[in-house]
Amino acid sequence: MTTKTLGRIYIALIMVFLYAPIAVLIVLSFNASRSRVVWGGFTLEWYSALVSNSSIMNALWTTFGLAFISALISSVIGLLGSIGIYSMRRRGYRLMLFATNIPMINADIVTGIALLLWFVRFLPLGFTSVLLAHVTFNLPYVILCILPKLRDMDIYQYEAALDLGAGEVYAFVRILMPQILPGVLSGFLMAVTMSMDDFVITYFTKGAGVNTLSTLIYGEIRKGIKPEMYALSTVLFFIVLLLLMLVNLPYDRIDLHKYLKRFKRYRSEL
Repeated sequence: MTTKTLGRIYIALIMVFLYAPIAVLIVLSFNASRSRVVWGGFTLEWYSALVSNSSIMNALWTTFGLAFISALISSVIGLLGSIGIYSMRRRGYRLMLFATNIPMINADIVTGIALLLWFVRFLPLGFTSVLLAHVTFNLPYVILCILPKLRDMDIYQYEAALDLGAGEVYAFVRILMPQILPGVLSGFLMAVTMSMDDFVITYFTKGAGVNTLSTLIYGEIRKGIKPEMYALSTVLFFIVLLLLMLVNLPYDRIDLHKYLKRFKRYRSEL
């Protein structure tokens, strides 16, 4: 009984340490006072100021644009690279797997400085350099998400489709792609997360006039964080919370075929 009670207390303390700062951030986003220790009343002023703040909105759209474009490019290249690695012999497979793991365990500052030196020599710093940098460090995560699905797939179905006259592209899209699609989606979401979360590599490879949320907040620390940032963080938190709730919905209780048939019947009646 004592062990169970101590375990519950331990879990409660962990939850407090994790979510108490977020709760304070949410409260501050509705505080009419700019002070972090004085409550000035409830207000939505910082949310309206957030929308009208061009620098924050530009950084927000740049962050989302970088995340989704780099994740999309990384997913396509990572899918092709994973298929190539999977097709290698044992020695080549292990060598490429070892090379794929190096960027993941390498320090971000080393990767950032290395990319900075490369871009300064061959490419002007700007949005393109940051995009290429994000694709570079996202690729290993995508590859390592897809490779396990490639190892678990049933290759004999693909070979049987070829024997029955299907083309290689058709067989890949209809036979193999559904089997490895969860790995591709996991790699895409991982790439989006890593891109939005990155600061060090972005800081070293961005040019003048290019800011993400992380670099913008870092630049404003010296002058003091604006209350609009509290509002932005609150909005992002609830967006992520909503996505988690949607992902964890009990889809097994929803008969999608039944609703699809009803929709087709209703459309035909019109």
